[in-house]
Amino acid sequence: MIRPHNDITSVKAQIRRFRGQPVCVHVNLGRNKSADFTGRLTGIYPALFTVLPDDTNYRGKTAYSYAEILCGSVQVRPRPQHA
Repeated sequence: MIRPHNDITSVKAQIRRFRGQPVCVHVNLGRNKSADFTGRLTGIYPALFTVLPDDTNYRGKTAYSYAEILCGSVQVRPRPQHA
């Protein structure tokens, strides 16, 4: 379901703030399956953005569209810094 309080431009602005920073990504794979990983937001393009996973053995999709965030199938948040 699309959340009405967001739009693509606000999602793009949110992602731009995370560029080059460590992030936590939650991906809804459907049928009660999900994947969580940490990585660094490496690329921002007009239609999508890329995340480089910290785990070298991670074989999941690492390019996501802004619409996937808008629909709620992908969530990106900054990784908490440990003191």
